[in-house]
Amino acid sequence: MAATVEELEKRLTALRAQWRESRRAGDKTVSARIRKELREVEEAWEAALDEEETKEGAPAAAPPRPHAEPLQPVGQPSHGAIPVREQVYQSLTVLGAPASPKLISSVYEAFFSEPLVATKLASLRRDEERSFTAQGYSRPYYICAALNHDRLTVARGLLAASVWPLERRLITPLSPRADFLRHAIGTAEQIQRLSDAGHPPTDAAWRLLRRFALTIPGAYSEDTRPDPARVLSAAHTEAAVHQAEGDRERAAAARRAREQLSDVQQLFGARELHNALRSAGGFL
Repeated sequence: MAATVEELEKRLTALRAQWRESRRAGDKTVSARIRKELREVEEAWEAALDEEETKEGAPAAAPPRPHAEPLQPVGQPSHGAIPVREQVYQSLTVLGAPASPKLISSVYEAFFSEPLVATKLASLRRDEERSFTAQGYSRPYYICAALNHDRLTVARGLLAASVWPLERRLITPLSPRADFLRHAIGTAEQIQRLSDAGHPPTDAAWRLLRRFALTIPGAYSEDTRPDPARVLSAAHTEAAVHQAEGDRERAAAARRAREQLSDVQQLFGARELHNALRSAGGFL
């Protein structure tokens, strides 16, 4: 029988405590094993929560409301709709770190006025690369790739914004958790901006924040809704644990990338794995 959301949350809490102990003890082997198990349990928790929310039924759609952060569309919308690349950019601006199409879609649904279908993102990065290759820096931003820090190749299934520093677009062993915390911080800050501007966040926004808060120690209480300030405090506290080591890895990889890669490769990855993935029909 599959584990419940509550059982998985208890397992996550226990694993995080074990991981902190292994880090303090300097046992890298145990720490790596626990980190791998944490990722597996987090994925199982996400799937269980999706199933639970599906059974509960989606709430009635909230009426469109303006967002608090002044993100202006680039170019003219076609047929009254915001272009997909602008939708993705708005979501990434909230999140502040590379993200999957599924998360990008969830953020847009939570904070902006139109749905974003994740399947529409499959060819977006390739289109952006073709545009950049042909026209250079003719646009204010491009939807580009996150890069693996070791081989400087495309980090499969993650999108980023070209306006971010290269260091922020690099994926290191610590990135999954560090970027998760950055996503939580961006979500909490956006909810605070909306509230301060007099635009009550949607139920979808509160659900999104709850999903982040549940796996951050000290971020969540049994209240109906998570407290954005509490989430911010807890996420910043945990992020500080990872920051020094993560910053060193990213800085070293960024130096290599600037020395070895062309402008287009710094945005869209080195060609070795890029071509292999394209031949295999993978997400690029």
